[in-house]
Amino acid sequence: MRSNKFLKAEQASLVWDLPGLIAGVDEAGRGPLAGPVVAAAVILDDRAPIKGLADSKQLSERRREQLYDEIRAKALCCSVAQASVEEIDRLNILQATLLAMQRAVLGLRLKPAKVLVDGNRLPALDVLAEAVVSGDALVPAISAASILAKVTRDRLLLKLHDQFPGYGFDRHKGYGTAQHLLALRTLGPLEAHRRSFAPVARALQQQASR
Repeated sequence: MRSNKFLKAEQASLVWDLPGLIAGVDEAGRGPLAGPVVAAAVILDDRAPIKGLADSKQLSERRREQLYDEIRAKALCCSVAQASVEEIDRLNILQATLLAMQRAVLGLRLKPAKVLVDGNRLPALDVLAEAVVSGDALVPAISAASILAKVTRDRLLLKLHDQFPGYGFDRHKGYGTAQHLLALRTLGPLEAHRRSFAPVARALQQQASR
């Protein structure tokens, strides 16, 4: 039976010659005050290289969208998963992030021989896994995963903006900008807001005291 505990990983040297498929994993949305955290897992096809893969945060929105389509078309397989706002509030953001990563890996059509995860923590997996600090800038499969996760989450926040245009989700994507904090104070938190995050908790207290 797979353990529900998540593992703290020590940074190890990369093993590039491991036989079998290698999956890259990354997340988007740990810091925002609203919306789910999204993770992606990608197994690239060496026979169909993708030029320009990089940390999604270093790419323009237009370039991310272009690479998103190319990754979807050329990767051997990929999987995108998320952990909900309710799970973030119940588990904490770190554990929810690791849960989303675990779900992304389990959702792959092909089982990898090894999983490379951006950062210094590992989700509980039944395959060999390694944490890679700054992996989204070093490992193409992790870069691809970071792009899929980022684009997917941004699209979710754009849908939230369509429902609640007063909060500015189309611009800040849920992060705690001055505009977002003002909207929280004046309009109050939504169901999509993470109540375990301090600015949201303060806005709830202010709302209750009115």
